[in-house]
Amino acid sequence: MSVIKANAYGHGLIRAAGGLIESDAFAVARTQEAIELRKAGFTQSIAVLQGFFDQDELSIYGKLSLEPVVHSAWQVDLLERRTRGYPLRVWLKVDTGMSRLGVHPDEVESLVKRLRNCKTVKGPISMMSHLANADALDDPFTPRQIGLFRELGESLDGETGIANSAGVLGWKEAQAEWVRPGIILYGISPFAGKTGQQEGLQPVMTLRSRIISIKDVEPGTRVGYGGDWVAGRKTRLGVAAIGYGDGYPRQARSGTPVLVRGQRAPLAGRVSMDMITIDLTDCPEAEIGDLVTLWGEGLPVELIAEYANTIPYDLVCGITRRVQVIET
Repeated sequence: MSVIKANAYGHGLIRAAGGLIESDAFAVARTQEAIELRKAGFTQSIAVLQGFFDQDELSIYGKLSLEPVVHSAWQVDLLERRTRGYPLRVWLKVDTGMSRLGVHPDEVESLVKRLRNCKTVKGPISMMSHLANADALDDPFTPRQIGLFRELGESLDGETGIANSAGVLGWKEAQAEWVRPGIILYGISPFAGKTGQQEGLQPVMTLRSRIISIKDVEPGTRVGYGGDWVAGRKTRLGVAAIGYGDGYPRQARSGTPVLVRGQRAPLAGRVSMDMITIDLTDCPEAEIGDLVTLWGEGLPVELIAEYANTIPYDLVCGITRRVQVIET
């Protein structure tokens, strides 16, 4: 079940679905994402992780053969009040320790019984949960979650799934009838301190811009908003046409690397809305128009996330509409 929510983690919902066409199913967060997939002609099973919110939305699930994730008793109430429409396959989500969405383990037996008796629900009832800390491979909490999930699943005749990206790579015992990879589909590691390439993955997204200005500045010159960066030597300063208005992180600090002609060069000063400044002193061959790689091929997004004190999910999801997408 390929997770392509949030515009496929910034990679483009329809584009990613086409690239993952051999998936047995897709998972999205919200109903509108599922509607877009159906309009584009995708026929795979689609699980909606946040489920439905009212009867009007529930009617859409029947028309489009969507599979709602039921995470609360009030959603079962709505299903019981649904008197017509195609029977739905549903996923019951149980909270095994994430303490976010999911019914309490003590509710599972009674809710499964209610769902089985619901005329507009197609059996058998499948079950899912979510791992809270699977990216910490030495954390004993994950085996407890998996153990509880397996125990609850023994009373079901439906299929189950709990493994997210970190679960797929790091916890063999988490794999069941279904797995739900997300970030690894895009070549990014779910583990802190590791890159996708170290996990045998290939990054899908490369973010690039171009140099639009080069100038020499003298020692002591303050650069950018606030003058936070001060030239400690005669500096060849480049400007690239990208900033937080494009999704490049404003919190990326001076020293964050970019690639120019295959060579790393550091940011100099604050990230602006539309531009960044780069110390090109040690890259004297750089010219106006040269490509600047912000992350991707040759420069792991995981590394940039560390410099920006965030996670790679945040960076790839944050790309804005004005960035031109080129498929290769």
